Amino acid sequence: MNADVFNTDRPLLFSIAYRMLGSASDAEDVLQDAWVRYRGVDHATIRSPKAFATTVVTRLCLDRLKSVRVKREEYIGQWLPEPVLTSEVESPETVVQRAESVTLAFLVLLETLSPEERAVFLLKDVFEYDHAEIAEMLGTTAENSRQLLHRAKARLAEGRPRLSGTPESRRAVAERFAQALSSGDGSALAALLASDVGMWSDGGGKAAAARRPILGRDDVVKFLVGLYRIGQAIRRIQEASLDIEEVNFEPALILRLGGRLESIFVLSIDGDVVSGIRVVRNPDKLAHIDRRLTALH
Repeated sequence: MNADVFNTDRPLLFSIAYRMLGSASDAEDVLQDAWVRYRGVDHATIRSPKAFATTVVTRLCLDRLKSVRVKREEYIGQWLPEPVLTSEVESPETVVQRAESVTLAFLVLLETLSPEERAVFLLKDVFEYDHAEIAEMLGTTAENSRQLLHRAKARLAEGRPRLSGTPESRRAVAERFAQALSSGDGSALAALLASDVGMWSDGGGKAAAARRPILGRDDVVKFLVGLYRIGQAIRRIQEASLDIEEVNFEPALILRLGGRLESIFVLSIDGDVVSGIRVVRNPDKLAHIDRRLTALH
């Protein structure tokens, strides 16, 4: 028996860790720590390497989540998860339920749960483990697992986001949005935004970003047009590029200035309009996806 489980089942293990933590960098660290622990165990005592690895990853995530929650409460401005390319999280054949559970909006919603509620919800509702398996992973009872799931579902019921349309239809809306933003066309932007659209920006105190949500079509358009005007001045000095990639199963605008990844605008699409815009500008949260984008292209 060797550590091949961390190669063959890495997508599953990363998927669990990323959803638990909302951070690709932390998820990578957890997988590395889990692999080290796995190597130090007598493999003759392990009935199922996959179940053992999943248990170790889940417990490490619980420990880490309890410590990072304090940091997130002290976070400067609005906290958003670390974005990842969709291909890192699941295969293209992923079920819709799993796709919805990795959107930035959903990962933010998961922050309202306790670490244990979050673990049970993800393992049961997303990854379809049964309560007996979950109880063994968490060192609890199946009945307690059921209670944790019930509480988690009750908290998530109202705000749970849903993906609408297809990847192709969502990208088409994103392309129109990118065109309107690139030209600073306020009327075109307004036509593409839901009346109750929201915009959230994460600079983490390390990049300029709105400290509070911007809510409503008029205010979001005003902000975006302002960004366009600032961008026009910057483009006189630095070369700018705007590309579209699928990030966390939603279309995202990738903005580079002088070749440097500057911002990622992740768009939530509802039908033919943008219902939410989440802008990640904190350079610490852009490093991981920047490496992946560089390797991809």
